[in-house]
Amino acid sequence: MTGSSTRSVVIVGGGTAGWMAAAALARFLPPDHRIRLVESDAIGTIGVGEATIPALRIFNHMLGIDEDAFLRATQGTFKLGIEFAGWSGDGSRYTHAFGTIGRALGLVPFHHYWLRAGRPGSLWDHSAAAQAAAAGRFARDQGRPDLPSGIAWAFHFDAALYAAFLRRHAEAAGVERIEGRITGVERDGETGHIAAVHLEGDRRVAGDLFIDCSGFRSLLLGETLGTAFEDWSHHLPCDRAIAVPTARLDPLPPYTRATAHDAGWQWRIPLQHRTGNGIVYASAHLSDDEATARLLAGCDGAPLADPRPLRFTTGRRRAAWVGNCVALGLAAGFMEPLESTSIHLVQSGIARLLEYWPGKTLAGADIAAFNRRTEAEWLAIRDLLILHYHANTRPEPFWQARRDASLPDSLAERLALFRANGRILREGDELFTEVGWLQVLIGQGVQPLGHHALADAIPPADLADFLALARTHAAAVAARMPAHDAFIAAHCAAPVSKAA
Repeated sequence: MTGSSTRSVVIVGGGTAGWMAAAALARFLPPDHRIRLVESDAIGTIGVGEATIPALRIFNHMLGIDEDAFLRATQGTFKLGIEFAGWSGDGSRYTHAFGTIGRALGLVPFHHYWLRAGRPGSLWDHSAAAQAAAAGRFARDQGRPDLPSGIAWAFHFDAALYAAFLRRHAEAAGVERIEGRITGVERDGETGHIAAVHLEGDRRVAGDLFIDCSGFRSLLLGETLGTAFEDWSHHLPCDRAIAVPTARLDPLPPYTRATAHDAGWQWRIPLQHRTGNGIVYASAHLSDDEATARLLAGCDGAPLADPRPLRFTTGRRRAAWVGNCVALGLAAGFMEPLESTSIHLVQSGIARLLEYWPGKTLAGADIAAFNRRTEAEWLAIRDLLILHYHANTRPEPFWQARRDASLPDSLAERLALFRANGRILREGDELFTEVGWLQVLIGQGVQPLGHHALADAIPPADLADFLALARTHAAAVAARMPAHDAFIAAHCAAPVSKAA
C-alpha cells in the first residue's frame, strides 16, 4: 500500500477548534481524503476565544481568506497588543505589544543597549505598536524594506461568527457536516483505537483518524481513551470565569485590556458590534456573586445579556495524540486567556498534526515527537502566565500567595538569567519571542542587575543617538497611521447588525 492510510477523518465537535481543523484539513490534505465533522446544535460551545495573537494571520492566509472579508464576517477589530493594568498595584500599567522594540545592533538585542544607558524613558517608547495602540491608531504599515515599521497585529472577533465563517469555507471545500448527538464510542478490539462514534438514530460514523474537539468533556481522548489530566492549579489557581457582552466602545481601542483585581483579573475585548468582557478569579478568594458584581462594575458599557459562568481547571492532557485520536482546543487542555493563546494552541496543534500526518501506518516515533513538541509549547506558555502572577507587588492575600508560591524549574531558570544580565532564554519553536518575554518581565517589575557586556562597545554619544533614533522611528510610524475606527470604516466595517 502506498500513500496515507488515514483517508477517513472524523472531527468530533464543532466550534472554533472543530471548524479550524476542518477548514485546514480540507485545504491541505489530498482530495481522496474524506473529512466529516460531527456536531449537535443542542450542545453549546464555550466561545471565549475572542482575542488572538499575530500567528492567526498566517492561518487565515494559508486558507486563502481575505483579511477584510474575515473581519467583516466576524465583527472583528485589530489588535496591537495587550494592556496590563494593575498587575503591580493599582495605577500600574504596561503593554505586551506585538512586533519589535528598537532593533538589534550586531549580536546584541536592543534592550541591552537600553539597559546600559540607564533605562531612559519607557521601554515602550521604542515600540511602534505600543505607540499606535496608546494613540488609538492602526494601519497595515510595513514601512520600507530597508526600514521596516516594526509593527505586527492580530485580531479581536466574535468566536461564534468565526466558527460559522470557517464552516462555510470548509463545507465549500468538501467537508461533510453531520448533525447529531453522540451516544457512544466504539473501539477496535485488537488495537484499542477508536473505530467509530455512534449517534442518535442508530447511526454509526467510522474513520481512520479521529480529532477530538469536544471541549472540556474530552469525549475521545479523556473519557474513552483514559488519557490522564495534568493539573496545574497549584501554579495557576484561578478556576472560575464569568463572561458578559456590553455595548460597543467608542472609539474602538486597538488592544485587549487585562485588569488585575484582588483575586484575579478582568478582560475587555473590543469588537465592532459589542465589547467582550470577563472576569477570571480564584473561587477560594472570591464568591461567584462577588465576582459577578465586580465584573459588571468594571465594564465600560451597558450589559447586552446575562453574565455566563464558566468553571475550569488549568492544565493539559498528558498526551494530545493517543492511538488514532488527536485532541485540539479544550479537549487537550485549558489555560486562562491571559495572553490570548487559546485559538493559537488550536492552530499550532493543526499545523503539527499536518507536519506529522500519518503515512502507511501510525508511527509511534511520529506520535511521540508530536506529543513532545506539544508539551514543550504548553509548558512555555504556562510559565509566562505564571510570571504574571509571581512578579507582582499587590497587597491582597491572593497575590501574596502567588509571590510566595514555588516556581517550575523552567521559569526559575528564565528569571535567574534575566535578573543577572538581562538574558532571555527561548528554546525550539516555543510561541513567545524574546521581545514578548522582555515586555512582561520589565512590565511586571523584574529588573536585571546587568546587561550584555558587548553593549559596552558603543560610545556613549552614539548610544544616545541610537536610542533616540529608535524612539523617533516608533513615534513616526504611529503618527502616520489613521485612527483605528477610521481604518475599519474604510476597509472592513461589518454591516450594521442588531445582534448583541
